[in-house]
Amino acid sequence: MSTILMTIALLVAAVIIVILVSGVKIVQPYEQGIYMRLGKYVRVLNQGLNIVFPLINEVIKLDLRTEVLDVPRQEVITKDNSPVNVDAVIYIRVTDPKKAYFEVTQYKIATVNLAQTTLRAVIGEMELDEVLSSRERINIHLRDTLDESTDKWGVRVEAVEIREVDPAAKVKNSMEEQTSAERLRRAAILEADGLKRSAILKAEGEKKARILEAEGRRQAMVLEAEGKRVATILEGQGESQRLRILSVGAATMDSKALSVLSMDTMVKVGQGESSKIFFPMEVTKLINGISDYVGTASDSPDREISTAEDIRTIFENPEDMLGNIPKPEDIQAEAERIDALMDKELKESTQMMGSKTNAKNES
Repeated sequence: MSTILMTIALLVAAVIIVILVSGVKIVQPYEQGIYMRLGKYVRVLNQGLNIVFPLINEVIKLDLRTEVLDVPRQEVITKDNSPVNVDAVIYIRVTDPKKAYFEVTQYKIATVNLAQTTLRAVIGEMELDEVLSSRERINIHLRDTLDESTDKWGVRVEAVEIREVDPAAKVKNSMEEQTSAERLRRAAILEADGLKRSAILKAEGEKKARILEAEGRRQAMVLEAEGKRVATILEGQGESQRLRILSVGAATMDSKALSVLSMDTMVKVGQGESSKIFFPMEVTKLINGISDYVGTASDSPDREISTAEDIRTIFENPEDMLGNIPKPEDIQAEAERIDALMDKELKESTQMMGSKTNAKNES
């Protein structure tokens, strides 16, 4: 009898423990619980230890962390009738557990299906090139549209990412051909531009070379003409000085001295290698003067020696007649001026060549 009573006591204790345990609910920090009693919603259980009415309660726990849902791959027709295969991922979070449980059946499946239809509608209003180049804009538009629709479910769509946009095989081949043609066009444009720049630089170089060559010839001609001019001036001034000396010296000589010089000139003429000698018509006067000097014509009077006053009376002022005779200092100054001019022209040529080299290096 005592054994039966002990067994019954143990069963009663076990039942009591089970009943008490069923009234204790532990909610994790990332969860919230929907507490229902006899099919009626009571409240939301927060994290930690919660005591509920035993046996007749039901607690549904919902995860409040961000969940990643995969939107299955699907074929979508774009606005320009190009078929593309698109898939995506969405990031959602439950913000209101009560709505997420009571307003929709399996909110995850509902959100994925809504994302599929919304994605099809958004891409269907865009052309293929726009779809390929505007993923960020598509993501933002999908997120805003889905978030607005799932708000009544207590679900927040945090982000939507288009994972892959894969055009059909024929469309992809056409795009590859278009890309290849575009690259060939750009290559042809770059090649033509390079040839144009090369021709321009070559023509510019030839032009500068001709300019430098012409400038060099001009400088050479100027310097050569300047040298000839100076040489002619110096030669003429030297001849003028010689004639001046001869005229001044001869002016003081008498007729006898002139006769001696004339005889000396006749001797030099006779010593020449030429086989023919031409005498002027006045040679008889020369011989007559010589005979007078040696005494054969004693009646010839002597010539009076000219003075400086006589020379000025006959020739006026010799300096005015002969002009300014350059001094060595004047000639040295002229040579220095020419050297300075040549140095200046050389520097300008060097600068022009340097500018040409820099232009080629920059290009």
